[in-house]
Amino acid sequence: MPEKKTIARARKDLKQGKSASTAAGEFVHEEIEHIRQGKHGARSSKQAIAIGLSKARRAGVPLRPPKNGQASESTRRSAKRDSEVGQGRRTRRPSAKRSQATRRALKREPRAAASSTALSRQAKSSAARRRSAKASGATTSKRRARTAKATPRRGSASPQPKRRTQTRRSSASTRRSRAQSATA
Repeated sequence: MPEKKTIARARKDLKQGKSASTAAGEFVHEEIEHIRQGKHGARSSKQAIAIGLSKARRAGVPLRPPKNGQASESTRRSAKRDSEVGQGRRTRRPSAKRSQATRRALKREPRAAASSTALSRQAKSSAARRRSAKASGATTSKRRARTAKATPRRGSASPQPKRRTQTRRSSASTRRSRAQSATA
């Protein structure tokens, strides 16, 4: 169950007209704080973020489930279920045994997932994924085509310039042959 402060901060964000993902960020932040405090652990930063997003959806933040291809089928199904709970369409009480088992499993997980290094690594990899997705757009492919004409690619059929070491060797062998012909 999320803390009342977190729910209040998320509601305030939504009231100010901020995006649902900004409001959900409050829950992710809370989850990371829980791991740092030692309440429980997480296998990875990605898992900590996923738990926070799940809590946000269950608390009523109108966060859409991921699109096809962005996440696995089970993740999308789980996100959809969490959203339904948050919007009041599912009212079944959660299983106490399952909740307890989940809590115990998380307590066994390491705490390194909330370290600044782990979070930085997660943020960088996520940003790289966004960049590569953006690069596959039409405008960048046009730009790539333009630059490809100007500079030949590595694996292309055009001859590559000789390496510097090869030219040095040839000049050294030329010097030797010249020296030998001069003495003879």
